[in-house]
Amino acid sequence: MVNTALARRTSPKNLRVLFGVLMGLLVLTFTLGQGISAHAATSEPCVPDAATACFNGTIKGAGEGVEITVVGNDQNVVAVTDKDGKWSAAVTAAGVYVISLDEATLPAGVTLDGEASQERDITLGFAKGAIFKVAGGDNGGADNGGDSNADAAATGFDWDRLAQQVVSGLRLGLLLALASIGLSLIYGTTGLSSFSHAEQVTLGGLLGYTFANVLGLNIFLTVLIVVVLTGATGYIQDAVIWKPLRKKGLSLTQMIIVTIGLALALQYTFQMFYGASTVRILMKNPDTFTIGPVTLTFESLWAMGLSIVVLILVGLFLLKTRTGRATRAVSDNPALAAASGIDVDRIIRLVWVIATALAGLSGVMLGLVLNGINWQTGMQLLLLMFAAVTLGGLGTAFGALVGSLIIGMTVELANLVVPGDFKYATALVLLILVLLFRPQGIFGRKERIG
Repeated sequence: MVNTALARRTSPKNLRVLFGVLMGLLVLTFTLGQGISAHAATSEPCVPDAATACFNGTIKGAGEGVEITVVGNDQNVVAVTDKDGKWSAAVTAAGVYVISLDEATLPAGVTLDGEASQERDITLGFAKGAIFKVAGGDNGGADNGGDSNADAAATGFDWDRLAQQVVSGLRLGLLLALASIGLSLIYGTTGLSSFSHAEQVTLGGLLGYTFANVLGLNIFLTVLIVVVLTGATGYIQDAVIWKPLRKKGLSLTQMIIVTIGLALALQYTFQMFYGASTVRILMKNPDTFTIGPVTLTFESLWAMGLSIVVLILVGLFLLKTRTGRATRAVSDNPALAAASGIDVDRIIRLVWVIATALAGLSGVMLGLVLNGINWQTGMQLLLLMFAAVTLGGLGTAFGALVGSLIIGMTVELANLVVPGDFKYATALVLLILVLLFRPQGIFGRKERIG
């Protein structure tokens, strides 16, 4: 009977397709890693993320060594053009900046044709081009005012930026999946929508900062310690809070309210110990590499590869191991699983450990990719996590994976057409549209009511 329930829950054909996609992504990630040396960027272009904004441009005919200064919001950044005249400057605060070209650094025979300074307003997570026209040189003063990462409002759509956003969407989707799968497993086995789950992501990032920066441990050892510690918090949570509440017969609504209270308590605990500012796991500017139109940091490539490996291992655990099949059985029908001799409480305890460990790993990876994390990071991701779980189908781990990839891609591609943080709203709009036509989500199954 349990096997029949499992068959209804997940189609083997769909699972093979998912594993094929994950294996393809893994091969692609390592292929990119093999090609880094041949395509490494010498100018270290800036990559915008949640903690960084980028100014960039190309001064054709100016050549190498021209200095551009970006000043504002207590920051003073100096960028230097490469041999092609390209430059980029990273800032870590939103606001208005004054961008100035140092005419003394222009090569002989090249003069500035226009203003030497200009103002630009920028939001974190975006890139903007700055136009400086020059006369003389090899290109007769022509200037495109920016490279392929320039702001869509200033340069419009281009294929290079589309490629960059697609890769960024894949990266966000993979890291979001690490946290969302655990959230889906918790819902599937207990029926509980845990609003405090996102704080495990924050905890993972802050612990990563503590061990890697404060204590100076190797980043790989840091990741291992964080996964163990966050997994232990899941064990403690279920032993101290959730199992006693289940035994007392609290309704799911009451337990959801408890998760909201726990989330708020954790947020302000993080703020008390780490402050309100953003902390960085890596204190140096991340090294980048460029393949075609796509620029990524080495940390992003490493995070994407590790995420794919972990997601494959979780899938194999759920499909191939006895405990994994028991977990899916409990998720499908707890009463039937218990009647079949499965220790439901033990499975739920294990799910909490796995879910919180995955969320902690996601926090470290996000901290590396974003190069910054603060006490509100989890709260900012919470709606995206719920959107991914709901879109994929409540309680289905593989649905959470697909939903996360769709949400991540939607958020990043929305950057092409909408400004600022409005991109996050597009993911929720997509969720509403899908649920209007398929209320059970992509991998969910219809339930008969009444």
